[in-house]
Order: sequence, then structure tokens, then C-alpha cells
Amino acid sequence: MFNALHSNRDPFNPQVRGYHATYREGQVNHCPGCGRTHWHIGRMLAECAFCATALPLAESHRHGQSATVVQRRWPVYPQLDAA
Repeated sequence: MFNALHSNRDPFNPQVRGYHATYREGQVNHCPGCGRTHWHIGRMLAECAFCATALPLAESHRHGQSATVVQRRWPVYPQLDAA
């Protein structure tokens, strides 16, 4: 039986895994399959329009499937200066 506590492997470090193809927003992204630059962008993946190679979005790991909640503290009843 495998026990993670007694494993001889180093802990996962994404910095040492090497090249990882991702779609980066705001840059020219060439398809690793055909070399073209036309993409269909979804929420989690970008798909090449010519050869259907799918790449994960570089920003998708920051946004889960849940909604983004932003809280702002604004006064409910602003004070009015009566003249």
C-alpha cells in the first residue's frame, strides 16, 4: 500500500517541471500543434481554431468555478451637509 508519508520523492514543485504550454492573455500565442494564432477562448481553455489543440488559460488557476465576491465598505447613508 502506498503511503505518502514514506515516499522517497521530493514534494511537487511547479518551478522545476519545465515548459508548460498555456494561453497567455495579451500576448501572441502560437499553437504548439500547427503554429497558427487564431484561438477560441473559453472560461478555462483556449482552443486552436484550425487544429483544435486545447491549452489551459494561464489566468484560470486564479479563478475557480465559483463567483468572485468583492466587498467594498461604502457608507449606507452618506452625511449630507445642509446649507
